[in-house]
Amino acid sequence: MSEATRALTSRTTGAEVSRSVCPYCAVGCGQLVFHRDGRLVSIEGDPASPISDGHLCPKGAASFELLTHDARATRVKYRAPFATEWQDLDPERALDMVADRVWQTRERDLEWDRDGHPLRQCRTIAHLGGATLDNEENYLIKKLFAGGLGLVSISNQARI
Repeated sequence: MSEATRALTSRTTGAEVSRSVCPYCAVGCGQLVFHRDGRLVSIEGDPASPISDGHLCPKGAASFELLTHDARATRVKYRAPFATEWQDLDPERALDMVADRVWQTRERDLEWDRDGHPLRQCRTIAHLGGATLDNEENYLIKKLFAGGLGLVSISNQARI
């Protein structure tokens, strides 16, 4: 072996590792996410995962490239009603627009009983959660959307 060969190390050497769950379907395969100095280094299957035993499907195996590829979209695209051109928005601006529209829809469509008291039901907004949400996240979503906003249509793709 040459000195150059002996000096080679794994790309994950010295990196911190975090356990995660693949976000691409309802299976919930375990992933090891390697990061160093605030940068993603690698994503691999987690051998300790009872779901996937360290294996990932092609989508899960491509997670690293999907997050680091030069052509990855990093800006929100928005096309206003009746417009023909897309415009770039900052994520904060896009979230503000979503929040404004949710609040306006709730204010407009919140249902009232015969005596004029709010029923706290808004049937014109729905929520569909992702398959990788855990029980605690689903609990908080249910509290926010049902209790806070009055949504009656809350579902999760994990049940499909």
